[in-house]
Amino acid sequence: MAKSLYFHKLKKTDKNEPMASIFTQIINGEIPCYKIAENDEFLAFLDVNPNSVGHTLCIPKTEVDKVFDLDEQVYTRLMLFSRKIALAIGKAIPCNRVGISVVGLEVPHAHVHLIPLHTMDDARFLNKAKMTTEAFVDTAKAIKAYL
Repeated sequence: MAKSLYFHKLKKTDKNEPMASIFTQIINGEIPCYKIAENDEFLAFLDVNPNSVGHTLCIPKTEVDKVFDLDEQVYTRLMLFSRKIALAIGKAIPCNRVGISVVGLEVPHAHVHLIPLHTMDDARFLNKAKMTTEAFVDTAKAIKAYL
C-alpha cells in the first residue's frame, strides 16, 4: 500500500447524494487501510500520514462530520473503543504516553487521533514520521498483538 492511499478520488454513488468521506470508503473496503481493530460500530487503522509511528485513527462507521454531533451513547462507545486501542498502542510502541486529539478539519467524518508521544511536537501535526509499507504492516501487527 502506498503512502498516498487516502488521496484516492472520492466516489459519488448518486448525483443527489453527498460524496462519501474517504473514511466511509475505507469502511466499505473501497480504499485499503492498515487495520488495527474493527467491530460493528467502529474501525481503528493507522494514519498513513502519521505524526509518529503508531499514530492511529478511530472512527465510527456511521458518517457523522463532527464528533460532538454523534449520539451521546455512540460518542461514549467510541471513546471506550479508542481507550482499548490506546492501551494496546502504549504497550506496543515505545513512547512517553499516548495522546488523544479530535480535530476533524481535514476529513468530514468524526475521528479520534491516538498519537504515541515522545515530545509535544508529536501532538502538533507539524512533523510527520516517514514509514515504509513494511513498517506500517509491522506496526499494525505489533499493536494488534496487545488487543
